[in-house]
Amino acid sequence: MADINISQTLLAPARKAPPSTAPPRRVWTVVLAGLGALLCALDVVVVATALPALQADFGASLSQLEWTINAYNLVFACLTLTGAALGDRFGRRRMYVVGLAVFTLASAWAALAGGAGELIAARAVQGAGAAALLPLTLTLISEAFPAEKRGVAIGLWGGVSGLGVAAGPVLGGAVTDGLSWQWIFWLNVPLGVVMLPLAARKLRESHGPRPQLDIVGLALAALGLTGLAWAPVRAPEAGWGSAEVLVALAVGVVFVAAFLGWERSGARYPMLPLAHFRRRGFSTANAAVFLMFMSLLGALFMISQLFQVGLGNSPLEAGLRILVWTGTPLLVAPVAGALADRFGNRPFMLTGLVLQAVGLGLMAWQVEPGVGYDRLVMPLIIAGVGISMVFPTVANAVSSSVPPAEVGVASGVNNALRELGGVFGVAVAAAVFVRYGGYDSAESFIDGCAPALWVSAAVSAAGAVVASLSPSKQGS
Repeated sequence: MADINISQTLLAPARKAPPSTAPPRRVWTVVLAGLGALLCALDVVVVATALPALQADFGASLSQLEWTINAYNLVFACLTLTGAALGDRFGRRRMYVVGLAVFTLASAWAALAGGAGELIAARAVQGAGAAALLPLTLTLISEAFPAEKRGVAIGLWGGVSGLGVAAGPVLGGAVTDGLSWQWIFWLNVPLGVVMLPLAARKLRESHGPRPQLDIVGLALAALGLTGLAWAPVRAPEAGWGSAEVLVALAVGVVFVAAFLGWERSGARYPMLPLAHFRRRGFSTANAAVFLMFMSLLGALFMISQLFQVGLGNSPLEAGLRILVWTGTPLLVAPVAGALADRFGNRPFMLTGLVLQAVGLGLMAWQVEPGVGYDRLVMPLIIAGVGISMVFPTVANAVSSSVPPAEVGVASGVNNALRELGGVFGVAVAAAVFVRYGGYDSAESFIDGCAPALWVSAAVSAAGAVVASLSPSKQGS
């Protein structure tokens, strides 16, 4: 019955809706936007269960393993504002297609990589494609649906995004076991090839309110975010007190400050109107998603290896065990998105981040050599229900807190902070892990894994504090 109600809601015509947003086009918009988000989310996590195979195949170091995840997240985070701005200027459908094409070609390159360095480069190009693709998925949905129906559509979008998170570890493990790690990238190619002509024909073209690109703003934002993201990625190997890390942080801070100054007073058509941050719903949702992804990606980096290195499971077995954690968004996110239309976003954001903190804390408490899966499954489920409640409601909070014409920019900011949070999460988890453990033995790995999970739980708890400050009503 719930599925029927959701379908009826999506297909019901909006008041005074133009012909271009008729029900069939809305359905195509949700499907294509969801699949675009699926590809982007999938490639954040699909590599996780293949990390031990990559280490064995390429003789990769801990730093190179980090980079196979963070090269994607770093470029994604640094260019997503650019992707949103290009969509506003040149057309959202057009840039969606361009981003999808880049992502598909880069996936083929990653599959053909002959070494860790080449794989990392291909992952960076994948991140560039995703930076154009993902922020436009939410913009396309927001443009196609009226505000009173948007929560259900975004809930479905969040559920499909959650499917990417859910399928990533399982798919990565199954493919690594049954074929080879290269096929985790080859699988993107046929899906991308099918989606390209459908997107070109079925999506409605739209533009943002800015007739010109803010070139200076684009450059300053990219340099600033690169500096801020580079520092934590390199810190575990170079050291937090090293010149490289300190200079990267300083460069990041200087260029971000320059970007904010330019957007406030120098840009004729600013890519980021700073007035948005005076809206409590916008600022708290973005801070919450940064901390949520910092917690989530840091924990995933450790847990996917815990089941293999620490507990002796195969890649597929590890992926299946993680599924109770990463699979819940597919079931819970659409329901949370629909209920948020009635009760507001704050209760779900707050409860979700608390549950993620509790689940990861219980996981850290239970981790020890030889621990049985029966003691880990409930913490994983609790954390999974938590992230499922946050995925759609934080996106809904961002899109509903700005005027409709600004949703593309708002989505770009949200995705930039989300991916930047993932970069910091993996880097901080790796730094804590190295301090207390290593890869010398299963016991040594677990010695480092447990403290890293405690830190991820604490970060999620901080996110819950931020979420508690969000407005009770949408649009504030």
